[in-house]
Amino acid sequence: MKIIDLFAGAGGLSEGFRQEGCEIVAHVEMDKSACNTLRTREAFYYLKENNLLHIYIDYLLKSITRDELYSNIPQAVLNRVIEEEISNKTIPVIFSRIDDLLREDTVDLIIGGPPCQAYSTAGISRDPNRMKNDPRNYFYRYYIRFLRKYQPKMFVFENVRGILTAQEGRVFKNIRRNLSNAGYRMDYRILNAKDFGVSQIRERVIIIGWKKELEFQYPDFNLEIEPPTIRDLFIDLPKIKAGESVNGEGEYYLEKNIAIPSIRTEDWSLLTQHIARPNNDKDLRIYRLVVETWNKEGRLLKYNELPLELKTHKNDASFLDRFKMVRYEALAHTIVAHIAKDGHHFIHPDIEQNRSLSVREAARIQSFPDDFYFEDSRSAAFKQIGNAVPPLMAKEIAKKLKSTELI
Repeated sequence: MKIIDLFAGAGGLSEGFRQEGCEIVAHVEMDKSACNTLRTREAFYYLKENNLLHIYIDYLLKSITRDELYSNIPQAVLNRVIEEEISNKTIPVIFSRIDDLLREDTVDLIIGGPPCQAYSTAGISRDPNRMKNDPRNYFYRYYIRFLRKYQPKMFVFENVRGILTAQEGRVFKNIRRNLSNAGYRMDYRILNAKDFGVSQIRERVIIIGWKKELEFQYPDFNLEIEPPTIRDLFIDLPKIKAGESVNGEGEYYLEKNIAIPSIRTEDWSLLTQHIARPNNDKDLRIYRLVVETWNKEGRLLKYNELPLELKTHKNDASFLDRFKMVRYEALAHTIVAHIAKDGHHFIHPDIEQNRSLSVREAARIQSFPDDFYFEDSRSAAFKQIGNAVPPLMAKEIAKKLKSTELI
């Protein structure tokens, strides 16, 4: 199954489809750090398939540079990552590059999710114009141009649930009409990542579309997969404090973690990016109070309950959930890109560690495998993780679509 991944981000969607044996012809993404991550993932798969994974491990251990890593990868493989913003100006260039990659082949499936800020509750609430003039409202039109050009049998379009109601529902109505004009039927569901084995409550709109001549119905995703709790998810990770990190062979706390075989595979022994951001003393005092309150009273501490010397805002009447803890015996709340700015909504439940989540912990909550490496800075990694589609969720969607034998 040959796939184009649009607005690819770090590649959560394509990772899930790849785990089901699909071939990613091209990833199109504008963010430089995310593109570096996509290229490094392409390097991983190429080296793994050619029994050269020791080169990838040398890179993760910082024995070789990224340029040296890429020098071992055919340029045609790295060229699958097209680092471009999708716009009227760039689409002809992107088409040309994809055509070069495809040669005589056809595209079976297009996947991706246009930027969701214009549809998100947070984005709308911050914008005085309620995002009505934001050009990202119409990025779906670019997606449809790719459908018209490559005529895949099916597509998967992911976004936040706000896309259903954006601009009083006009955006979604226009999406449906434009897809019909392009020759596709579509249906959608609001799906929750936790139902796909992901240790996170994360609702997203998943639109699936298909050529009008195909006999198809939206799949039944009643999978009833029980995701591991946060305690099970983290149990093999060494304890670190704010500002500390662990990166190396033999650093796992336990020999294996049977709760997460798809995340920590048996043939992988290198722990990377278990990095906790540093925090000032005030933040760490607040984190400790949040965890203490939960441990003693089973509730989250509200902002207006903080001691006066720990408050940084005068507003005591709203946004009282400024600090949130991820609970051991439950699933995480939604990981979002804001985690790149601070970890106040993602406090670690272990009071002795007294910190926010590490990069690897956030990646695990999103169901990324431990052999997945996020490029560039800690903040860039957090942003990529927060914006991603959980690979486990994508894998189950891929499995259902493959089972139809239509593609």
